[in-house]
Amino acid sequence: MTGSPVRYLVVPTADAADGAKSARFGDKTILWGPADQKLGRASRTVPGLVLVTQVGRSFQDEYPDVTPLLDHGRHLVISAADKPRRRSNHCWRVEALKPGMTVVDVPVRSARRADPVVAGLVGELAPASYQADLTWLASLPTRHSLSASFTTAVEFVAARMVALGYSVTRTPITVGAGHSENLIGDRLGSGAGTRGLVVITAHLDSINLAGGPGGNAPGADDNGSGAAGVLELGRLIASRKWEHDVRLILFGGEEEGLFGSKQYVAALPAGERARIRAVLNMDMIASKNTVLPTVLLEGAPVSSGQMDDLAAAAATYTGLRVETSLNPFASDHVPFINAGVPAVLTIEGADSANGHIHSADDKLEFLDWALASEILRMNIAALAGWLGLVGAAEAPRPQPAGSAVSWGPGRLDIFVRGSDSALHHLYWDGGTWHDFESLGGVIGSSG
Repeated sequence: MTGSPVRYLVVPTADAADGAKSARFGDKTILWGPADQKLGRASRTVPGLVLVTQVGRSFQDEYPDVTPLLDHGRHLVISAADKPRRRSNHCWRVEALKPGMTVVDVPVRSARRADPVVAGLVGELAPASYQADLTWLASLPTRHSLSASFTTAVEFVAARMVALGYSVTRTPITVGAGHSENLIGDRLGSGAGTRGLVVITAHLDSINLAGGPGGNAPGADDNGSGAAGVLELGRLIASRKWEHDVRLILFGGEEEGLFGSKQYVAALPAGERARIRAVLNMDMIASKNTVLPTVLLEGAPVSSGQMDDLAAAAATYTGLRVETSLNPFASDHVPFINAGVPAVLTIEGADSANGHIHSADDKLEFLDWALASEILRMNIAALAGWLGLVGAAEAPRPQPAGSAVSWGPGRLDIFVRGSDSALHHLYWDGGTWHDFESLGGVIGSSG
């Protein structure tokens, strides 16, 4: 298809006519056919059409002289004459554009009747808690997977999970020739019989492509926004009893090529893999790149049911505009999908408009807290359906005004509710977490 000249035309999707090959990109459709086919006065002729899927603006930054024939942010159409020799790297992929593809859809979803219990759970989202966790993560000089600061971030998040009542496991992984780790937090459901498993994931690492492993990489949006989102959703889930088990995972090695998630999925026993009802992955959820707050749900046919649930949750409990894609690429949902597990990525719309990621400029000042909160509300509403609520909410417990307080360089105090119902004071001395006195009495070291 790319070897023969074609005539192409980009039109509003509503105006797309029959008689030509087509592919849909949200509110735009590209039409093409043989070079002698008449498509309209505005049509052009090129050697063929190629689909590009990219992270942020990675392809456009690497090939600034290539002018897209159609630009839909994460997805581009370029001329076959501009196709690079490489088919992909960790940040972009090229492939033939196939007739009939719906690369990006805008599903029509009407709001369902709001469930009062789910609405109450959605209303308990705490933007201040989310912002505090994200701010702390972005305060580290880097979270490069092979850095000491990544280990610091793992220890911080592990302490937060333990305080919420999750059983925590740190699993070593290899990242190229180096070593990093995944962090896993488990909470058992209370359903009778065989329980399913719902997995909530994000990558914890950050990267500065130009600066290298030692470069400053705050990673506020990519992916402090998703990592802090895992903690906030985990906090909300910990306030209820659920039929099914829940697992929180913060992956390492994502930026170098999905090392953490690939190794995690490869090591999953068949029985454990079969238990998974849904995987919700969050990667870049806090940059508003469009006039309307927009989220892209990216999955595959195996996860279409979960994508429908998320779209319905968005219509019912948020003001988000939803786009969907069955063209998964370059985030931690992909290894699950490749293994036949239903997994969905939630990511900010038009992420190519975010020129700060993978650099020292991925800072808090460029985040849109309202967008992140809306995406988290959509996510917790869908999760409630996947997990299955059992009983009423737990009794309210004392809560601190903020999740973390820094008293100076190298000094961090975090006040968190533990699984023993006490309010704990954890102190970070720059190298180790310590438990001090709690409102429930003196407890031992948390490690």
